[in-house]
Amino acid sequence: MADDEFLISMSLKAQLENLGHEVVAVAENGARAVELTRALAPDLVLMDIKMPVMDGLTAAKIILDERPVPILLLTAYSERHYVDKAIEVGASGYLVKPVTEGDLMPALCMAVARFAELQWLTNEVGNLTKALETRKLVEQAKGILMDRLKLSEAEAFRRIQQQSQNENKPMAEIAKAIITADKMFAEAKP
Repeated sequence: MADDEFLISMSLKAQLENLGHEVVAVAENGARAVELTRALAPDLVLMDIKMPVMDGLTAAKIILDERPVPILLLTAYSERHYVDKAIEVGASGYLVKPVTEGDLMPALCMAVARFAELQWLTNEVGNLTKALETRKLVEQAKGILMDRLKLSEAEAFRRIQQQSQNENKPMAEIAKAIITADKMFAEAKP
């Protein structure tokens, strides 16, 4: 948790503890929040936007670039500019002070849930990207086998699949080997 106002920090700490959360550290500025987040790897970061040394938006960007973690920004500012900047840096939530336990609990739940959903979507995009790349490699390798060995598309696929199983390697790896070998043979021709 990071806030440059001591009384607000202590109030938020008490509210969080009343809600059953453990506050692992309290920082007085954004730079210290970055240091503590690096050292302690908390499950959630609550941070004021306006702080000395380094503001909360800059600190949030640094933290998120280094390690994904839900960040709930707390601020006295409700202007659209600040909300847009919070979205831009990747904050999971935004709460306007003064904050009560009744405000804090749903904001925390939403921030954690939003963050988890974003992590899931990021993972899904990565999986889909990998699957698409594998498909492209297998299609290219099938074409090579069909051309060189005069196989049907189904037979070329079956051979790649069988080799993958025999060697206990992903189909993408087998396809890359076929593509590489084909390039070597093509370069070897006079």
